[in-house]
Amino acid sequence: MSARLLLIDDDTRLTGMVGDYLRQAGFLVETASTLKAGRDRLEPRDHGFDAVLLDLMLPDGDGLDLCRQLRAQARTRALPVLMLTARGEPMDRVVGLELGADDYLPKPFEPRELLARVRALLRRSSGAPAADDDAEVKRFGRLEIDLGARVARLDSRECELTSYQFQMLAVLAQQPGRVLSRDQIMDALKGHALEAFDRSIDVHISRIRAAIEDDPKNPRRILTIRGAGYVFAKKQDGEPD
Repeated sequence: MSARLLLIDDDTRLTGMVGDYLRQAGFLVETASTLKAGRDRLEPRDHGFDAVLLDLMLPDGDGLDLCRQLRAQARTRALPVLMLTARGEPMDRVVGLELGADDYLPKPFEPRELLARVRALLRRSSGAPAADDDAEVKRFGRLEIDLGARVARLDSRECELTSYQFQMLAVLAQQPGRVLSRDQIMDALKGHALEAFDRSIDVHISRIRAAIEDDPKNPRRILTIRGAGYVFAKKQDGEPD
């Protein structure tokens, strides 16, 4: 079945061009030119969209507001969001990622790059099934990572993570004790190459820590190895060696 995308952007020329390009690639694409129209499309519980392409600047408000709203609601929390904007400053990217966007593409962009990023988002959100039940659920002290259900639980309570953040956590947790560089993490996620100033990995790690750490400022589960990358701790919560 073809993936269904919602493109929210008030640039009719761009939505026409991008919409046609993505349809030719096999996607079902619907468009909205305002925040209100986008919200209305996403309001039904069974809205059926697989991802949202969201412009930052819209005539009736800021796309960041909608991104914040989507992440605050359980039914849309895991919906992949790719932000599109003419504001290409690194801090704008950081803000969008901190509010829960999965990826960020500044305008102008090549349609082929957009297509590649959309496909990567959908791959990450769908995940890959584990080989058996034992492999599907990984337990680290009080933290449980259910790869099959794509849910992390701390003390049996579900952690609030986007699909991208869960996949990043899974990549680290499947190799406990091994230091992974930012490039290795992105490669494992099948994402685009990092730009030198792009802090996307760090921002997502910060959000993951906020969800799974008792004290995000003094993490015990995901550790930073200065100059090298990140490592998921093998032993947690006083587990015996």
